[in-house]
Amino acid sequence: MNQTRIISLLPAATEIICALGLENLLVGRSHECDYPANIQQLPVCSDAKFSAGSDSAQIDAQVKEILSDAVSFYNIDKELIKSLKPTHIITQTQCEVCAVSEKDVEEALSQLISQDTKLISLHPDTLSDILKEIKEIANTLGVAAKGNQLLEDLEERIDLVKHKLKFFPDKPKVAIIEWLSPIMVAGNWIPELIEIAGGTSLLADNGKHSPYVEWQQIYDSNPDVLIVAPCGFAINRTLQEIDLLLNLPGWRDLTAVKNNQLYIADGNAYFNRSGPRIVDTIEMLAEMITPKYFNFGYEGEGWIKFES
Repeated sequence: MNQTRIISLLPAATEIICALGLENLLVGRSHECDYPANIQQLPVCSDAKFSAGSDSAQIDAQVKEILSDAVSFYNIDKELIKSLKPTHIITQTQCEVCAVSEKDVEEALSQLISQDTKLISLHPDTLSDILKEIKEIANTLGVAAKGNQLLEDLEERIDLVKHKLKFFPDKPKVAIIEWLSPIMVAGNWIPELIEIAGGTSLLADNGKHSPYVEWQQIYDSNPDVLIVAPCGFAINRTLQEIDLLLNLPGWRDLTAVKNNQLYIADGNAYFNRSGPRIVDTIEMLAEMITPKYFNFGYEGEGWIKFES
């Protein structure tokens, strides 16, 4: 039997593989895979077609133009992938913008890889989907016991937050901005994470894609806690464009702003990455939404309080 050789084209999948103790089986990664740090020495099998220096509005425009032309959003290095002789390639079908898609891989590699190469495609919409797919990857790669242990550890951390907030009387209204221009609020698994962390999610439904919203909708919903965590943006990257929000009409009238409950979080490493660190995201949300109950130590690294 051939030695397992994995190419991960999804950052969350790379983290799952490493959390299962299978890092040594990775032979290639996507350009977005950056954690844990020592995987960055792996060959890079993809790159983005949009300009890295673009601002939020320009990125959004480029994405819409590329997708409207039915063109792949990413370049795949076909010859490199062929040379790496993967037995497994992991990608996703959830979002064509988030990572290399299953369609891209199938089209690019149909003539290049062995018929025995297994394509694993992830499509999580909820927290339970994320946990289920961790288990499925572990089973597929023959480490079911490690998968069960990882899930047990993650679920124990989730239950700790739930238990501590079991009789929490307040449910502050929470909005999470996932894109700055145009404004998008965080959907998919995020509304459930907010609820677990003691809040009430605004303007997005659990398990449904993140919706574009008008600023007036956020203003009218008047969140008690406002978190800015753009997809693909670390904290410093978000700070470069935070004025897009600060200059909006009525910004200072928001309850979250007046009460100093405005936060900027790492949307790249945590909120929008559907791997084991999604539980870190729950703990971070608990620190921001219910700070009297929790201090896991993420402030300054995973999130900051922003006084506007």
